[in-house]
Amino acid sequence: MCVMSGVTAFLSVFGAVQLLSLPWLCSLLAGLGLCMARRGSWKFIDVALRTIKRDLMCLAVILRIKFSMYRNLRNRSTIPGLFGKMVKLHPDKPALIYEATGEIWSFKKLQQRSHAVAHWALRQGWAEGDVVALYMESQPLMVALWLGLAMIGVEAALINHNLRQHPLLHCVNVSGARAMVFGTEMREAVSEVSGSLQPHMVLFSCGERDNEEKLRSLQIQSLDALLDRLPKHPPRYTLRKNFNDRLFYIYTSGTTGMPKAAVVVHSRYYRIAAFGFHSFGLCHDDIIYNCLPLYHSAGTIMGVGQCLLFGLTVVIRRKFSASRFWDDCVKHKCTVIQYIGEICRYLLAQPVHSSEAHHRVRVAIGNGLRSSVWEDFVQRFRIRQVGEFYGATECNCSLLNIDGKVGACGFNSRILPSFYPIRLIRVQENGDLFRDSQGLCVPCLPGEQGMLVGRINQTDPLRRFDGYADKDSTNQKIAHNVFKIGDSAYVSGDMLVMDEYGYMYFSDRCGDTFRWRGENVSTTEVEGVLSRLLGHTVVAVYGVSVPGVEGKAGMAAVAHTGGQFDLDAFFIAVQKALPSYARPVFLRLMPSVDTTGTFKIQKTRLQREGYKPQHASEKIYFLDSRAGRYEAVSDELYDAIMEGRHCI
Repeated sequence: MCVMSGVTAFLSVFGAVQLLSLPWLCSLLAGLGLCMARRGSWKFIDVALRTIKRDLMCLAVILRIKFSMYRNLRNRSTIPGLFGKMVKLHPDKPALIYEATGEIWSFKKLQQRSHAVAHWALRQGWAEGDVVALYMESQPLMVALWLGLAMIGVEAALINHNLRQHPLLHCVNVSGARAMVFGTEMREAVSEVSGSLQPHMVLFSCGERDNEEKLRSLQIQSLDALLDRLPKHPPRYTLRKNFNDRLFYIYTSGTTGMPKAAVVVHSRYYRIAAFGFHSFGLCHDDIIYNCLPLYHSAGTIMGVGQCLLFGLTVVIRRKFSASRFWDDCVKHKCTVIQYIGEICRYLLAQPVHSSEAHHRVRVAIGNGLRSSVWEDFVQRFRIRQVGEFYGATECNCSLLNIDGKVGACGFNSRILPSFYPIRLIRVQENGDLFRDSQGLCVPCLPGEQGMLVGRINQTDPLRRFDGYADKDSTNQKIAHNVFKIGDSAYVSGDMLVMDEYGYMYFSDRCGDTFRWRGENVSTTEVEGVLSRLLGHTVVAVYGVSVPGVEGKAGMAAVAHTGGQFDLDAFFIAVQKALPSYARPVFLRLMPSVDTTGTFKIQKTRLQREGYKPQHASEKIYFLDSRAGRYEAVSDELYDAIMEGRHCI
């Protein structure tokens, strides 16, 4: 099957090149020769010889996807429509397998459930452009919900199921949702905010209803019962949306403030999934193990997208389990796994288990795999190919590590850098883009750290930037006069470094956001939550590095002028108000927190000093998650953390 897919890919690319015209191809080759002649140095020739195979591999993928996207644009395709073609090809093939129950959803069953959702939405009187919030743990029904809503043009807002209280309210409100569908496992979180929701908000629940009286008191309807009574055939509805119209919203932390609702259009969904399929040698008969959350683009687009658009089977696990990971892969005969950097480290930390030697996994797809973990992960678990990539839900400057370069998250061609118009550009100390005398941004040289940007072209499906539900948030991510006067570019907010061969390596995130446990943590958001819990006390939140641990651990400096600080009560409140990855791992109690002249919190000194005990007037605590409490950081504990003898 994989060999046949490769042949088909070659023929498709060849056809695409022909359609793009032979003169175009000749111009490309002539341009390559001209660049080599102009630059002339042996160094450039060496770079060209070492990278031309990689560049041509990626060029073939880009041409194939670009050709198919223009075809879908011309045909006014949508994701539900493309999924319908897969159903016709193999209606009885397993589409989704739910690990929690062992339930198998065939392609036909998934489509029928989606049809029932579409009938339900029509009976609610919702129209194209209306929004419904989905708030539940990962399960096949979540796919059927957003897919069925999309059949009639209603847009889903995929809410992070870890959110509680104010952040949860913010995400629901910013989407303008008319209704919320939640899993009954989230009923306590919903009951906490139900009184603060918009008056017109309609609530539906799905799953086990073991507290009927409580749900009835909140005027919550059972969606399961409604869907069971609705038709399974397609609704009589003509969708007016097309390939570049909105599909759903996925939330991202951004660099500051509360989560932002990133717009995902049908073409963007297709693009992300297609690059994963064609770049990393996936086959139509592959089985993917997906333990990533379905509110996230990696889980619901890169993962589930392989099922909906290319006919693969996806095993959905409600939550990641390091101890069960390889047992699940063996049980379901998985050939592809998805990861984030933390998952790989967690798996390596597990004792050797027999199942890790009997799996069929050949490809691992994800992002954030560090060089220090990469080779150990590949060798221990016998992974033939790592498909590392860089990207954000909303970005137009995604990167692919198409040839398995250890530690790289992708590359940009050094031979023809303008073919894929992204750049690393210099940044000033205050975070502003550095510009030359003409007002243009200054590109980085190999080895220099810089901000990744991508030129925006709304007529090119690969260069679009669809932004966020909030227009101001969208404008904040766009810079002008970047490559040339009059242009515009998406600013990623991420700092990367490029080597002499064009390979890109992730460096850090610009701004206040840091990454921990595979999630982006907004310091502004956490500061707001903690400050409210502590009676509006000044709180500074920042990320600190821990030796041997991926990302940065959260640390909170709290202005505490004396008296008793109830650590146990604080921990209980934090558990309730923040998801696990956003809870401060380190806590620093100090008489006052540094501020600038404009009353902005100054974190430079705090980040530099970290969690090493500093002054007698201050206390530093460490969150022992196993014991469920904060304990004082002594010199002995600090040394144990620095030497990796104390688990974080």
